Amino acid sequence: MSRRLAFLGPPGTFSEEAALRYEPEAQLVPFVSISAVAAALDSGMADEGVVPIENSLEGSVTETLDVLIQNARLSLRNEIVLPIEHLLLAGPGTKASDVKVISSIPQALAQCRGFIERCFPKAALEAALSTAAAVEEVMGREGAAAIGNRRAAELYGAEVLSEGIQDRSSNLTRFVVLSDEDHPPTGDDKTSLAFAFAVEDRSGLLVSALEEFSKRGINLSKIESRPSKERLGVYIFLADSDGHRTEQPLAECLERVREKCSFFRVLGSYPRYREAQ
Repeated sequence: MSRRLAFLGPPGTFSEEAALRYEPEAQLVPFVSISAVAAALDSGMADEGVVPIENSLEGSVTETLDVLIQNARLSLRNEIVLPIEHLLLAGPGTKASDVKVISSIPQALAQCRGFIERCFPKAALEAALSTAAAVEEVMGREGAAAIGNRRAAELYGAEVLSEGIQDRSSNLTRFVVLSDEDHPPTGDDKTSLAFAFAVEDRSGLLVSALEEFSKRGINLSKIESRPSKERLGVYIFLADSDGHRTEQPLAECLERVREKCSFFRVLGSYPRYREAQ
């Protein structure tokens, strides 16, 4: 039996496209939110899940970060990087001059802001739960268009009014694969972690933790913070480092960082995404 792969649905989203690239033979199961994907893994409704975590234009997907921080049972097992091409889609027979409303998720609307301002300055913008849902909802709706992808156009029978409408051609989204365990070492891996310090701890602890990486020559490709949701001004730091958690020098480094923290969790080690040649 093929693996059940949950994704942020409905069918026709970029998350589904990422899931198809990751595991073309998997049984794809759509869910309405990132939290619902995580719950599906917890309950055994799915074996793995694909969710967005970062966009090159809009930054991190905070719901995914919060799920990873709060759910100790989930691990990052892989990553997929997907070029994002946005299309303006509408029901058959709709002309660009007819469009009075444009619908999509807020991130897609933001990524196409320049195009909308140039070509549809008077159009009303509507937020949708997903790009695919936006396409489905505008079908048969007079004067409405949606920002979505080519697969959504095919699934829902939409016509392409314009393609490549994102403001920057280098629009990439990074997706992660959630599982109950991370990936064995491959020789070209990344490790993600989350950590925090006690409120009463002395200043300089973040610098001290980061020095554990720098003095071992370990590159940190990303570091950011999220509110702890427990107290104002208390943050949880998230970082991506080179290497696998089980291999030196990273294994020793992580232990030294753990000793300095009031909260510490390795979110997972997984193969670094490399575009197929």
